[in-house]
Amino acid sequence: MLRLFNFDHGRLKEQTPPEDQFKQAVAKASWIDAHDPSDSERAQLQAFLRTTLPESDDVEEIESSARYFTDNTGVHVRSLFLAQSEGRHNTATVAFILQNDRLITLREGALADFRLLRMRARHGQVAAHSPQELLVLIFEQKVENLADALEDIHRKLEDVSYLVLEEIDSDLENAIDQLAQLEDSNGKIRLCLMDTQRSISFLQRHLRNHPDLQETAREIMRDVDTLMSHTTFLFDKINFLMDSTQGFINIAQNKIIKIFSIAAVVFLPPTLVASIYGMNFQYMPELNLPVGYPGALFLMLLSGIAPYWFFKRKGWL
Repeated sequence: MLRLFNFDHGRLKEQTPPEDQFKQAVAKASWIDAHDPSDSERAQLQAFLRTTLPESDDVEEIESSARYFTDNTGVHVRSLFLAQSEGRHNTATVAFILQNDRLITLREGALADFRLLRMRARHGQVAAHSPQELLVLIFEQKVENLADALEDIHRKLEDVSYLVLEEIDSDLENAIDQLAQLEDSNGKIRLCLMDTQRSISFLQRHLRNHPDLQETAREIMRDVDTLMSHTTFLFDKINFLMDSTQGFINIAQNKIIKIFSIAAVVFLPPTLVASIYGMNFQYMPELNLPVGYPGALFLMLLSGIAPYWFFKRKGWL
């Protein structure tokens, strides 16, 4: 799908031209957002730009030379954005092509950053006068959304912390699953922040003629540095909770093993007594005693109670 936007008195406005005027609208659009474009839409854009649009495999390239470069089409930036599917965070790469009078974005999958930008544009809340300003604005909003995602992770960590450290008879295996998911999400966010640093650093070299955008880019870099420190803090907290959870699981297992060990020791003396009187020797004086059987039972009971009382006195039970 191709979505077209123009600047109207300093505000970003989405255009919905009739089908017979769509080609003319594409030529006049200040921002062309290609979201999962079809083959015909891709061919239309390639004919309009007179260049080949990158394929998915090319967009995912991690080398700087493949993600940040300039050619006769414009300035190319391919940046990672945070996506969410089935309750888990993923990353998706968006290809930006910045021209003097136009911004083109090529992406696959639904991204909250672009959905929010379209919603704000419908209400006239996106102030932009040029494609360059719009591109910086997209990265600024991206960092804000990443900050919100980190706050959400922190709130979930507080819940897991209560589950692990305070709640009695908590499901520790479930806590480990939650911590693993939060660690993965935090890692994805950190990856997006690192990629944003590279993207903004590259853009700053091409925005020297826009001092106001340079200052905005520097503010974004400062925000990214702060968020990077916050991800480090979250990693430390996740590791602490993971170690604590594993420690509590080990303590619970040790308690079970201790119970089995003490039970084995408690039943060892009665077993010894029963083994002695279970011997088939002809001359065993106790066999002829009228109180031999109850005496043996009493001796077995006493030999079992004695170690139990000793362990209880020592505080091992």
